[in-house]
Amino acid sequence: MINETRPVDNEVGIAVAVTRKGSNREVVFEHLDELEFLAETAHVEIAARLLQERDRPDIATVIGKGKVEELKELVADTKATVVIFDDDLSPAQSRNLERELEVKVIDRSSLILDIFATRARSVEARTQVELAQYQYLYPRLTRMWSHLSKQYGGVGTKGPGETQIETDRRIVRYRIQRLKEKLEEIDMQRQLQRKQRTSLVRYALVGYTNAGKSTMMNALTNAEVYIEDKLFATLDTTVRQFELPSGQTALLSDTVGFIRKLPTHLVASFRSTFAESVESDMLIHVVDVTNPTFRDHIAVVQDTLESLDVHNKPSVLVFNKIDAVEDGNLIADLEYEYPGCIFVSAVTGLNIRKLTAKMQEYYDSRGTTLSLQFPYSAMKELSALYNIGEVLERKEDDLGIKIKIRIPTDKSPGLRNKLEQYICE
Repeated sequence: MINETRPVDNEVGIAVAVTRKGSNREVVFEHLDELEFLAETAHVEIAARLLQERDRPDIATVIGKGKVEELKELVADTKATVVIFDDDLSPAQSRNLERELEVKVIDRSSLILDIFATRARSVEARTQVELAQYQYLYPRLTRMWSHLSKQYGGVGTKGPGETQIETDRRIVRYRIQRLKEKLEEIDMQRQLQRKQRTSLVRYALVGYTNAGKSTMMNALTNAEVYIEDKLFATLDTTVRQFELPSGQTALLSDTVGFIRKLPTHLVASFRSTFAESVESDMLIHVVDVTNPTFRDHIAVVQDTLESLDVHNKPSVLVFNKIDAVEDGNLIADLEYEYPGCIFVSAVTGLNIRKLTAKMQEYYDSRGTTLSLQFPYSAMKELSALYNIGEVLERKEDDLGIKIKIRIPTDKSPGLRNKLEQYICE
């Protein structure tokens, strides 16, 4: 079906999905809905969709000669400038399709990379995106750049591709290596930063893109994190200090959102971003409960966390945007389906206290609080504690220094024995 109304400034595109015969069409259309949302984020208005069912993809064009002719007619009817496939294309398939259709042909990975290229702001994010672009484009260098650069602009051609017409594979490999080295340097700096805050409990917001993590970050920490109703509105990890209900200081990080079919090279490039999830103490899994495919989103996030080997971390499932739910039975159904989940509205603040209470409960479970008094002759022992636990209070008098310190549970038993002489009530 062709969409007749579209903004003048946007590119016009056609979304294409290829699936096995007998596949669940409802799932395929859900994936196309998301592809259209991705395209909208990249300023492409999808004017038509094309679905091809095959036992196996055509090795030359994915969709076969008959469908290529049908697609060519759609391009002419809609005046489309780009065709977007929901799955990855081989370099040969892209070239063959572009030769037949005489418009840009990109795949889902290329579209996501394009969005990341326009959204990256910090040096780290821009470096990560550039590396992912080069890794994606490297096998596509042969015979590709000259005709693309001369004929096309807009979505799918941002970033390093515009300047790589004369480069050869050796130069690209060198650039990839340099970017990896630069990211390693940035990662080392991040590790030093994380070591400096080891005594603080760390929580990480994770979830599908556009689930409301940044809004949640603002609600919990009063941070001014950028918010927009588009996919991948923020790429840079934001870490903020905040106070738990009982007054203790903790850290909360907002990470890049997950999505279906997230390119593996993009995950690899953003390893330092995902490190905030890997090294956190507790995960806050935020879900947009108003999205009809939220269960699928939950599965995607859990699969991604499993690939990062953090799926066994303590976590809480938080259904966000509950203020927009119209089905009165949904909450009861989800409470039964996901025991221990929490329903909140980050925009209105509804039930945010329940979430912070859950975070406080985890904080209380992972440490022991000790009151200690050190004479001034034992300053060495006192100084060492600052690298082990979180000092909650400190008072000085003529006898020495009295502190109240929270020690992680895993270090508490042995450390308590060593500090026995300094314990006071």
